[in-house]
Amino acid sequence: MFGRVRHFVLFMFLFAVQLPPAGAETPMKPDHGPWGALLQDWLVLPPPEDGGAAPHFVDYAGLKASAQGRAALAAYIDSLAAIDPALLSRDEQFAFWVNLYNALTVQVVVEHYPVASIRDISISPGLFARGPWGRKLVRVAGRDLSLDDIEHGILRPDFGDPRVHYAVNCASWSCPDLATEPYEAATLDTMLDTAARRYINSPRGVDIRGGRLTVSSIFNWYRKDFGGTEAGVLAELRKYAGPELADALAGATRVSSYDYDWTLNDAARLETMK
Repeated sequence: MFGRVRHFVLFMFLFAVQLPPAGAETPMKPDHGPWGALLQDWLVLPPPEDGGAAPHFVDYAGLKASAQGRAALAAYIDSLAAIDPALLSRDEQFAFWVNLYNALTVQVVVEHYPVASIRDISISPGLFARGPWGRKLVRVAGRDLSLDDIEHGILRPDFGDPRVHYAVNCASWSCPDLATEPYEAATLDTMLDTAARRYINSPRGVDIRGGRLTVSSIFNWYRKDFGGTEAGVLAELRKYAGPELADALAGATRVSSYDYDWTLNDAARLETMK
């Protein structure tokens, strides 16, 4: 009798150990729907005839003036911060970090708007630091993270996918476009390839004039991610080039120069383009 009681007590102890603590919630998956709604409300696209020369713009002034919009953005970021991304699939994690990075970028610009460039938001630690990228902006799974931490400490080393450079947005004219919809695991590859093609086939990514090949500085700053050589950069450009650009790149053996415009992707600029 005593033996049966002892085994019953042991069984109940082991069962109790495996139960989640009282009040604990089951692991959540991110809901990127609110980010999609924010993009629909505040992202402003250039006219189609622009051909990618201009980036997708953000109505920072309108969002800053909207208490409801700012609250929705903060709530979305908080919802991601409450999730442990380690519990997600690999593609879900990639989408999680890209969406969080982009939402934080929009939030930090709105908080400091008006500014001419994101580099003018000098809140990063360090005497000579420029921009907001080094400031800890969010706490996820017990870690305080900056934009640099997300991009260079998580996305680039953990996933090893150079297409991340077409997905994260730095709120600038020369930056790849802020996507019109959230990144999701189910459509991740398609969205990343689309972003790569759009950027590389735009003058902001690749510009050929008078036989000179000017390429976005992204391919210079992060050359390591594109094979580590100029030949690797050219191979990356050809991989996503459309027919017209592919013909122009056919005889290219070197990059003439790298360039980058840090002007804010502010929807207010559309007025000056008309």
